[in-house]
Order: sequence, then structure tokens, then C-alpha cells
Amino acid sequence: MKISVVIPVFREEGIAALLDDLLRRSDAGEASATGGVEIIVVDGAPEGDTLRRIKEYPVLGLASPPGRGTQQNTAAAAASGDVLLFLHADTILPDTAFTLIRQTLRENTLSGGAFSLSYEPRTPGLSFIATAANLRSGRTRVPYGDQAIFVRKSVFTELGGFMPVPIMEDLEFMTRLRSQGHRIRILAMPVRTSARRQLREGLVRCTLRNLCLRLLHHLGVAPQILARMYRRHGG
Repeated sequence: MKISVVIPVFREEGIAALLDDLLRRSDAGEASATGGVEIIVVDGAPEGDTLRRIKEYPVLGLASPPGRGTQQNTAAAAASGDVLLFLHADTILPDTAFTLIRQTLRENTLSGGAFSLSYEPRTPGLSFIATAANLRSGRTRVPYGDQAIFVRKSVFTELGGFMPVPIMEDLEFMTRLRSQGHRIRILAMPVRTSARRQLREGLVRCTLRNLCLRLLHHLGVAPQILARMYRRHGG
């Protein structure tokens, strides 16, 4: 079972640290029987600065129009893996992530899944937010993109991929996946996601804004309007 790791970037200065972490993993190329792992970095910046930073790495670099959904669709179309793992550039996988994904998808009734969420640095406030997010995704089966969503490529193709929307493409896709009757599993092992945005904007402000946007999304407000609100309030 080959895994294609899709990393959408836009002027991402810290990409080297993520790639170093992925390439050091002992389960990344678990013998030919598993098919190994390929890494695809898809750059939405017109100048392609992130791709220039990683030209020495053994990864596939692609250029795309900006927008996380569009970028991830571009990479998915080029992926050769049986499973697509969508990984944000500021998120670190648990050490046995690829093994866990393969073990999970041995259950043929599952179409995909995601990891639990934790933040770095670990503070009481951030731990509370992560716990609340994990309770929500465990109940709704609609995880966030920063939980490292993975899905069988055949299912992703069947559903038409991500919508080319400027925000919340992850929630839209996972909601659509669930509505089509596909089952996923939220793994107990957490990813470690950088809390740089929350710390920069302020924990309470960032959390309340995101809750408001998610509520408006579920009420059917257009993604274009949500994206303008997100930018207006510091996103």
C-alpha cells in the first residue's frame, strides 16, 4: 500500500524541517511489499520560492494556482499512491504514522481517517482547545485539515476531490465523504501542529473567530464571504 504525502505550501520557510522529519522515518519505505511513500510538495506561490528551497530533496515538486483545495487536487492528480495523506507544512506526524495508516486501511470498510490533534508548544489553553477539537471530530467524524487527513485515492477520485474554495475545503470534503456513507477512523495518536497562528493572533480571539466561521459554514454561508471575514479578522 503506497502512501502519497501531499504538502500544500505558500511561501513556506520551514519546509526543510518537515521534509527532514518525513525522510528520516523508518516506516516511510517499509520494503517493497508495502509500496513505500512518495512526497509531493505543491507550491501555490507564483514565484515558486518554496520549490527552490527543496530542489535537493528527493520529492516531487509541483506548481499550482494558489488555494489549498486547488493545490491538493493538483498533487492528487499526479500521485501514484493508493492512499493520499494531506499534510500541512506546520504539522509533524507521529513516529509510526505510515504504519498506523496501513494498519487502519487493512479494514476494507474504512475509506480513510485522520489523527488526533495536539499543539506545540503545549500550554493549558492550547491543550484544552485540542481536546475540544478531538471530542468534536470524534463525534462528528469530520476532522480538521491540520489533523493530517488520509483517504484512499480511489475514494478521493470518486468524490471529485476538494472543492476549489478559498477556505474550509477540508470540512467541506470530509462532510461530503460522510454524507456519501464512507466510514473513517480518528486515530488516538496525535499529530503535533504549530500554534504559531493562535499565539500571534491571541488564543481567545483566534478560537472564537474559527468557531464563528465554522458555524457560518454549516449554515451555508458562501466560502468567498467566509474567506473575506477570515482575512478581515486577522487570518
